[in-house]
Amino acid sequence: MYPSTRRKYTDEFKTQAVALAESVGRTEAARQLEMSVKTLDNWMDATRRGDPLSSPERKPITKHDSELARLRAEVAELKMEREILKKATVFFAKESR
Repeated sequence: MYPSTRRKYTDEFKTQAVALAESVGRTEAARQLEMSVKTLDNWMDATRRGDPLSSPERKPITKHDSELARLRAEVAELKMEREILKKATVFFAKESR
């Protein structure tokens, strides 16, 4: 698995980003802040609804959870490869007749 590259923003930054977006427009604000327009839209929507901008605390991922996710991804890949091989076998069996 790839390491997470998700940026973390403080509540103060989010509030200031929403204020900037309201003054100069969301696209220009996102460009100036070097962030996604969609993220800024989500913050603006939350502000309009009166929801807090802070994210709920996330549970840290344990080594066990990480290994489980890796194994599930590997199983899914192996199942897909098996299906491809089955289809190829059928295809070549028809051609040899």
